[in-house]
Amino acid sequence: MPQATFRYFSQALQKQTQAEIILPDLALSSPFHVMFLLHGLSDDQSIWMRRTSIERYVEGLPLIVVMPDGGRGWYTDAIEGYAYETAIGKELPEIISKSFPTKGPWCISGLSMGGYGALKLALKFPETFHSAVSHSGAMGMAHYIPDRDEEFKKEVGRIFGPNPVGGQNDLHALVGKLRPSKMPLMRIDSGVDDFLIEANRDFDRHLRELEVGHEYEEFPGDHNWAYWDQHVQEGIAFHRRNLHF
Repeated sequence: MPQATFRYFSQALQKQTQAEIILPDLALSSPFHVMFLLHGLSDDQSIWMRRTSIERYVEGLPLIVVMPDGGRGWYTDAIEGYAYETAIGKELPEIISKSFPTKGPWCISGLSMGGYGALKLALKFPETFHSAVSHSGAMGMAHYIPDRDEEFKKEVGRIFGPNPVGGQNDLHALVGKLRPSKMPLMRIDSGVDDFLIEANRDFDRHLRELEVGHEYEEFPGDHNWAYWDQHVQEGIAFHRRNLHF
């Protein structure tokens, strides 16, 4: 399958940046649906291609896979720092739609930081992302005080500010504010040995209390690539059912 490193200047970030892109088989007819695939905190746009068989899993599908570089920005417009929410949720879809033969609706997935980012960007931009999947997502980010070292607390404080709970980056608050007609279709999964499992269970309970339709599953596994390589396939299947491709 065709694959490219897509380099461009981001007005939102005010810097050069890039995304890895998997294009459909040349025999398939355009236009194509698009899936954004987001990385976790310590990685970059290349990691899904290097650590999973994502190219094989989308083989034969009329789908463009876009894997952007989200830095350590939590897919958020930082109080002090880069505007990654605007860059990836608003600007990059416009660039991709002008550069490739695309059609709606689109979908978005991610792991860990990217799982949080996938749901947040879908809730913020439901006109773009019709379905969203989180694998091992940091669902409590901006909803709880991070139980980590002081340097990490300072880092996320510069992004989210001192009082993010209930604000525009808190997933729990976002789902409560969005009209049902605008709600993206959501799937959440986590390994039972994952250190983020309780945050995922808490968010699942919150969605059920609000009567927000979604899929939630737990599987054997931990916060690692063996888990994500397996379960990204179920995420793709979820998107295929909802986008009908």
